[in-house]
Amino acid sequence: MREKKEKKIVFIDMDGVLVDFKGQMELFYTRDPSLKNGYPDKPDEIPDIFKDPQPVEGAVEAVKKLHRSENFELFIATTTPWDNPDASSHKRLWIETHFGDLFRKKMFITHRKDLLRGDYLIDDRLANGAAEFKGELLSFGWAYEDEKWNQYRTWDDILKKLLPGIT
Repeated sequence: MREKKEKKIVFIDMDGVLVDFKGQMELFYTRDPSLKNGYPDKPDEIPDIFKDPQPVEGAVEAVKKLHRSENFELFIATTTPWDNPDASSHKRLWIETHFGDLFRKKMFITHRKDLLRGDYLIDDRLANGAAEFKGELLSFGWAYEDEKWNQYRTWDDILKKLLPGIT
């Protein structure tokens, strides 16, 4: 009888990791320049900003590849702005649109990612407890707060880390 291999638990952030939030923000500002004045420090509070953004390049395919490998138990770990309650439902619907049932009932909306228990967290920021995550933080993409690239610039970099020799 073959032993069942224990899967590694991976939490995946949305904005800046799966979702091109920067592109969405620029689109909204182009459509309505007054939003820059109305939401100068909190673009995540713009109504409907999370409704239908584009995915980060390679994100959807890479996550599906991680899933098909059968090495990982994948979860979404995202934060939504307290003052934009529609963000939670828009994010959930975005996940369903791009991943079908892959993340059905596997989504955490939290401001405390440090309380999540798992092996990896893929996130672009250190905020909301990501810096204190007990597993390994895979710092992804562009760190807009520090204006520098994180260690894992692309989804190909993530796949090389998590699926060495397979990518």
